[in-house]
Amino acid sequence: MATQRLGIIMHGVTGRMGMNQHLIRSIVAIRSQGGVTLSNGDKVMPDPILIGRNAEKIEALAKAHGIARWGTDLDAALANSDDTVFFDAGTTQMRPKLLAKALRARKHVYCEKPIATTLGEAVEIAKLAEKSGMKHGAVQDKLFLPGLRKLDMLRRSGFFGRMLSLRLEFGYWVFEGDLQPIQRPSWNYRTEDGGGMILDMMCHWRYVLDNLFGQVKSISCLGATHIPERWDEQGNKYQATADDAAYAIAELVGHDGEPIIAQLNMSWATRVRRDDLVTFHVDGTHGSAVASLTECRAQSRVATPRPVWNPEVKQPMNFFDQWQEVPDTEFYDNGFKIQWEAFIRHVVENAPYKWTLPEGAKGVQLVEAALQSWKERRFVDVPTLQI
Repeated sequence: MATQRLGIIMHGVTGRMGMNQHLIRSIVAIRSQGGVTLSNGDKVMPDPILIGRNAEKIEALAKAHGIARWGTDLDAALANSDDTVFFDAGTTQMRPKLLAKALRARKHVYCEKPIATTLGEAVEIAKLAEKSGMKHGAVQDKLFLPGLRKLDMLRRSGFFGRMLSLRLEFGYWVFEGDLQPIQRPSWNYRTEDGGGMILDMMCHWRYVLDNLFGQVKSISCLGATHIPERWDEQGNKYQATADDAAYAIAELVGHDGEPIIAQLNMSWATRVRRDDLVTFHVDGTHGSAVASLTECRAQSRVATPRPVWNPEVKQPMNFFDQWQEVPDTEFYDNGFKIQWEAFIRHVVENAPYKWTLPEGAKGVQLVEAALQSWKERRFVDVPTLQI
């Protein structure tokens, strides 16, 4: 059994997602386990170099996690032929240009979502990636959540019968910053800095809908800025210019060709009273299921209770107790790490990989359709995206 090195340029990993999910819980974890195992039993050991603007911060991060290489010169890093993969988790506005620069330097590219702030930019970088002959991928981590993997197992088993509808509830209260410290970066609430609920989350919902339920055909969306004033990391008050909530209805064509209605509610100005920060409630002719981040509960047709509407009597049923938990039947690793391992196998041994930049562009397409719907107050069609 042989072990080969894979040099990875990691840009933008001092931020919350880049540091926690991609660096610590993915690349560092992969290194700790001895690398990624290939189909022939050989190993691939990632050898990252961390690149960022703040030398002091990037050096401290590298030393804290046993990473020998770091720097502030991205051009020099891209010029090093020993590093063949470029990863970006920096700002969305910079991403298309950075990916283009890396592709022209003959690097394979992998990046966070959204892959761009506009559909035009997203299509342009996806086309460049396709023509380059290099491997490319965009993060689609929600597909690897334990709860959604269990939900997908139910779907593939035929548990739902004909799927009828999906109700997605996402969000929690993000503190304004005056009384309690914020728990999301302040740029999330400034449109000029790439913030906004629709831009951030519609990219996720696109690949979840397409892969687990059906092709998105149209969407009606209403955005809102419920909290107009917030306080940033330094305690300075600022005007929130981006949407902090969105409420949408999407029409899908299911994998069986039948219509599915999806309700998508997302908010950073809601207090949670449900199973988790995100839940997916699916109803079908033969059964229903509710998935959270890690769990999934199901109710079959034959086990469905018979509630009776009677506003004169306190409800005697505990509806939460009437659902069966889908058990853990395997080890569920970190979703970001799973996709990193798949991308590394794709780069090294050309293993199948479908979460490409054109798939990432579809997420931006749904963002623009949702924003257009909000502006024009109507349903907007989502045509097949040609790359």
